[in-house]
Amino acid sequence: MLSFIRLAGPTAIAAPLALAASFASYSAAAQTAFPDHYVGDLGGAAFLKTGVVRGQDNSTLLLPYVYGDYGRFFGRIDTFGVKTLAIGWGHLELVGRVNTEGFRTDTAALQGLSDRRNPVPLGVGTFQRTPIGGVFLYAMHDVTSGGLLAEATWGSKLETAWATFYPLISLEYRSSAYVNYLYGVTAGESAASGYAAYSPGASVVPLVGLAASIPIAGAWALQLQFRYRWFDSAITNSPIVSARTQQTGNIAITYEFK
Repeated sequence: MLSFIRLAGPTAIAAPLALAASFASYSAAAQTAFPDHYVGDLGGAAFLKTGVVRGQDNSTLLLPYVYGDYGRFFGRIDTFGVKTLAIGWGHLELVGRVNTEGFRTDTAALQGLSDRRNPVPLGVGTFQRTPIGGVFLYAMHDVTSGGLLAEATWGSKLETAWATFYPLISLEYRSSAYVNYLYGVTAGESAASGYAAYSPGASVVPLVGLAASIPIAGAWALQLQFRYRWFDSAITNSPIVSARTQQTGNIAITYEFK
């Protein structure tokens, strides 16, 4: 897996002057540090998630796996974009997200409800490779619901003799329009389905995760990722929601390009 996070030793963390110098030098270099060929991992993956709404089973989706850079363009599994101005230890980025939170309502448990199309979040973000870990910040407008999706994630990199691990923690903000589109119940849907009408407010969703990159042979590797979300009452109070948590993950076979 592409080395997206690297922890510094105690000396770097404790030395403000060295940290400032590092910040300045990286900002200057970042403007021209773009590869003229693809650098990173490419492969195929099975993406898995547990169901959240009534009548929806766990699902598996087969998709390409991309984690790498080509010039200013990048892919980070489900987030794609282009790097623009250099800021800090990274760049201001224009981003889009592949989101599969939508669902069909052609089940007995959801009769009378309209299908929820997948959100299409587009916006800005940045990846900051700091001396104390990697920080990802995103703020995106969802074209489907008209709502806002914002996310702050911190992670680290831990290397062992047989695998590299990437623990992370994250906080997701979903505006009321975003949550209402997915989990709200309109008056018309209430009359048709029997569920109580529901119009939720905004939601804050904490997340923890762990990824692992396990070498197979040469440039080939097995990529594993697991994420665990806790939903707050804005989501769990919906009459069509049947879970308080959600587990997602992927299993991928990739080839590393250098």
